[in-house]
Amino acid sequence: MKNPNDGFIKGRLRSVKFALKGMWLLITTEDSIKVQTSIALIVTAMGFYFEISSIEWMLQLLIIGLVLVAEAMNTAIEKVADFIHPDYHEKIGFIKDIAAGAPAFAALVSIIIASIIYVPKIILLF
Repeated sequence: MKNPNDGFIKGRLRSVKFALKGMWLLITTEDSIKVQTSIALIVTAMGFYFEISSIEWMLQLLIIGLVLVAEAMNTAIEKVADFIHPDYHEKIGFIKDIAAGAPAFAALVSIIIASIIYVPKIILLF
């Protein structure tokens, strides 16, 4: 909640504090984020091992961010939906299914990009 006594800088610092808290909550409590963060660490290590180019690093980091943001937004939508209507409801289920589609799209695109980057490099190993 915004404090009317906060100046611009103090307000931004509070916002950063809340954002970092949110990231910590996601990483420590949500299984989907834990899985995606683990995958991100693995492909980051692969990037160093295969010495990918700057463009490949940019694409890889962009897609890692996209997947984590999609997972975070899906989690937020699910938490709000569960708070508003804790019991099963067909419309809430529909909303949650649509929200789950966002990280699925992001994951699909990430697999395609990872394949474009790493399959040729892995093939060269054999």
